[in-house]
Formats: sequence, C-alpha cells, structure tokens
Amino acid sequence: MKYATEFRDPKAAKAVLARISALADQIGATRAAPVHIMEICGGHTHAIFRYGLDKLMHEGVEFIHGPGCPVCVLPMARVDECVEIANRPGVIFTTFGDAMRVPGTKMSLMQAKAAGADIRMVYSPLDALELARRNPGREVVFFGLGFETTTPSTALSIQQAAREGLGNFSVFCNHITVPEPIRALLDDPHMVLDGFVGPGHVSMVIGTHPYDFIARDYGKPIVVAGFEPLDLLQSVLMVLTQIRDGRAEVENQYARVVPEHGNPVSLAAIADVYEKRPSFEWRGLGEIDQSGLRIRARYRAFDAEEKFGVGYAAGPRVVPEPEGCACGQVMTGRIKPTACPQFGCGCTPEMPLGALMVSSEGACAAYWQYGGARAPEAVE
Repeated sequence: MKYATEFRDPKAAKAVLARISALADQIGATRAAPVHIMEICGGHTHAIFRYGLDKLMHEGVEFIHGPGCPVCVLPMARVDECVEIANRPGVIFTTFGDAMRVPGTKMSLMQAKAAGADIRMVYSPLDALELARRNPGREVVFFGLGFETTTPSTALSIQQAAREGLGNFSVFCNHITVPEPIRALLDDPHMVLDGFVGPGHVSMVIGTHPYDFIARDYGKPIVVAGFEPLDLLQSVLMVLTQIRDGRAEVENQYARVVPEHGNPVSLAAIADVYEKRPSFEWRGLGEIDQSGLRIRARYRAFDAEEKFGVGYAAGPRVVPEPEGCACGQVMTGRIKPTACPQFGCGCTPEMPLGALMVSSEGACAAYWQYGGARAPEAVE
C-alpha cells in the first residue's frame, strides 16, 4: 500500500526510536523525571496504542492524552438536549455513529432510538440534507459535532440548504475549536507539559499558524503530526530536538497533507456560516471563552438551538458528572484511564459511564482496545 507502508517500516522505526533514546538521555529525561508530551488528537492516542508506541518509547518520554476527542469533551447537558430535540413530534434526528452511545443523564441517543425516537445514523450532513428533501413534512436535524475538521462540511450543507430553501433542515451546532482549550491547559498551574504533538486533520483545515501562541507566549514546542507510526515517532523526535536546542517553534511534520495557511475554501465556508460563541462548556474544563462556534444570524433559520429553544438559546445549564466518573481528569491529562476507579469495572464499552469509553477517539477506548491495559477486575 504505497504511501502507507513506508510509514510503518520497522527498520526505520527502530532507527528513529534509537535517536529518540539518545536525545532523551542527552536532555536527562528519566522515568522519575520524564518529558511530558501531550498529543492533542484522539486519533493520535489510538495510533500510539494500536502500534504500541507507548511501550517502545524511551522511559523518559511520557505521552499525556489531551482533550482531542470532540465527542468526549461534549458535556452531558448537550447530550440531554439532543435527546430532547429527537423526542419532539415530527423530528428526524441525524448523527454520526460515534455519538449514538454517549450517555446523557437519563439516556443516550441509542437508548432514545430504542424508546421510539426517530434517530438515524448518517455518514455526512449531506445525508441529512437528502432526508430533508425526501421528507418535506418532517423537521430534519443534524447533530453538528466536531473540531475544525468536520466544521466545513456542516457549513457547506447549511449554505446548500439556504440555496434550496430547505426550511425543514437545521443543525444543532456543537462545533468547537482546538487552540482555546490548549491555552486553558497551559494556563492551569497544575499541568506539567513540555511539548505538543499537534493535530493533523484539524491542521489540514486551519493550517499551522493558529498554534503560534503556544511557542510565542508559553515557550513550548509543538509539531503537527500525521497518524502513521513513523509520523508520530518523527514528531516526538522533533519535539525533543527543540527542547535540547532550547527552541520553541511550530513545526509541521505532516507537510505532505497540512498546508501552512490551511484550506482557503473550508475557511471561507466556516467564516460565512459561523461566528464565535462568547463561551462554550467543555467536559472536564468547564466554560472556555471563544471556544465554540454558533450559526450566524443570516442562517438562523437553520439553527436548531434557536428553532427548538434549547442549549444556549434557553440559557446554559451544568450537569454534574456521574459519581466516580473521572472523564474530565482523563481528558485533560491529569490521570491515565486505568487510574479511574470505574475503568473496566463500572465503566465498560457495553455499559459506559462516560464518552471516553465509547467514542472512536476516546482515550479509555484506546486503553481498553489495545495493549492489555484493562483493569485487573475486568479480565478476571
């Protein structure tokens, strides 16, 4: 498989790992005093465990799993609002599959579907548009969810709905942005972070310059990375090289895919359809200023929040996490999934307490699926 196998070559990986080990020794990184590198993207977390990079890495390099899974950072109140919309008469509620099993306070979308709500999994917001065309007497709502990676497709769908005058189509907008939670983490005096592996897919859209503040204001190196084993290993090597040299820069390891200034078509669609919310609630981080997007007034007819009077249109509400659930601590890198008292016991993929266990990019799902990191009680 050309352009994939080259980045999975064991011989090349061993060579990069040897260079990482030499650099880690050179800068004095040890198990007791490791270099803390946060991978922001949940896709990177899964790649690290899928390929066993955590076990191959020098003991003085520790991966910290950041809030890079958009399903995971969604607060439970927003899941409750999805269920509320889906239960309205005449509504067809559409969503990506990885959001179906995320628990709300009473039920998930999957459970609401089983109870009779018309909830359908789609692969794209264009599928939801087609449902609106075919069901003119029904309200079709798309659960707009994700970082900058998925935001353009939702924006383009809203633009198309406006051109067609599809008044029965709307979006429950939960799109969020990457830079703001990174700043929140760096402002946390309890977080110890030495560098970042930056998200590849997000950066395809926004480019590399939105991360300039990480190096400029906080003196931390960040390397935008691809998703193959050698991508991640090379990115760690580049972060360690900056630390050794006393530099803090934004570097682009994923230059074969990520343009410096992002995708102009995607950025134009985002700017046309969305504006920044004053603040948005993140699971584990609370309200973060300017970290979410909302639909602009010119497209208000396609804003489900306004149409159904839910979410911030009805006033924010905070729902506490389930007792014993440590999703917030895991998602912000304060603890590893196995340190959660519910991991593998009260929280499993079959009966999840939190989104991190069921999302395709959740850290707990990665620990569960790969590498034998389950709690002892779960394998007895």
